[in-house]
Amino acid sequence: MRQANTMFAAYFSTTGAKHFKNVTILGGGLMGNGITQVTAAAGYNVTMVDVNQELLNKSTANIEKTILRGYKKAIESGKMDEAAAKAKKDEIMSRIKGIVSAEEAAKDADLVIEAVPENIGLKQKIFGSLDKVAPEHCIFASNTSSLKIVDIQATSKRLDRFAGVHFFNPVPVMKLLEVVRGPNTSEETFQKLVEYGHNVGKTTVDCKDTPGFIVNRLLVPAIFEAIRLVERGDASKEDVDTAMKLGAGHPMGPLALADMVGLDTCKNILDGWHATYPDVELFRPSPLVDRLVSEGKLGKKSGEGFYKY
Repeated sequence: MRQANTMFAAYFSTTGAKHFKNVTILGGGLMGNGITQVTAAAGYNVTMVDVNQELLNKSTANIEKTILRGYKKAIESGKMDEAAAKAKKDEIMSRIKGIVSAEEAAKDADLVIEAVPENIGLKQKIFGSLDKVAPEHCIFASNTSSLKIVDIQATSKRLDRFAGVHFFNPVPVMKLLEVVRGPNTSEETFQKLVEYGHNVGKTTVDCKDTPGFIVNRLLVPAIFEAIRLVERGDASKEDVDTAMKLGAGHPMGPLALADMVGLDTCKNILDGWHATYPDVELFRPSPLVDRLVSEGKLGKKSGEGFYKY
């Protein structure tokens, strides 16, 4: 019930002053969909970009379904009828358009948020091309969860107008936004992004450009420490997960969480950190995770990881 109420509230979040009017979201996947949804719900004009129209149509349909699902509790409790929910959904969707050209989408953008896969070359290529066409005042932001902002911004000349905005999945429900200062991010840019975060209904935290920022810097090494317990035979995966649920009050155990995140994603994050900081013991790769990923056992999305689904 709390989760449903949180999502419901996000669609009616009050918005303060807006330094941004037009927001471009690069990527129509799970994170891009969520960011698009909460941004449009907060009253911004949103242009969502993906590689083809078929993917954009799919993303739009997913956003519509998620919005209506968010109103379900309100309808069931009598606080809203179905006609009002549909009208509100249509109002939000009217502020969203899809386009396959990132350069075209960025021409009138005040803020560009990148939410493409965690591939540094891809991110650098995108921002390098957009730097030439986006308005001078436009701020660039990456939703990266593991890569350093200073590396992503290498192809851009607007270093003072470049930062990280790390949303959490599912975006309409999760209340946190990490606003990440790159080494050259100006205070004005940071404050504008904090304002944007508050307008889309998030609590913001300030973090410097350190590996994993705050949440993943603590979470990913903890997951791998749990995996190492299993690797050494100190405890079974079931007992590790049960211990952390009942002993630490976690909603799910670290092995189950790794499956939900995706073992390939966890591996890619840790491999990247290990390459940059090879002497940090917490960033040491896991042979067990390496094996599971090589076997195609990526977690919940593939049907099997540490557990079968």
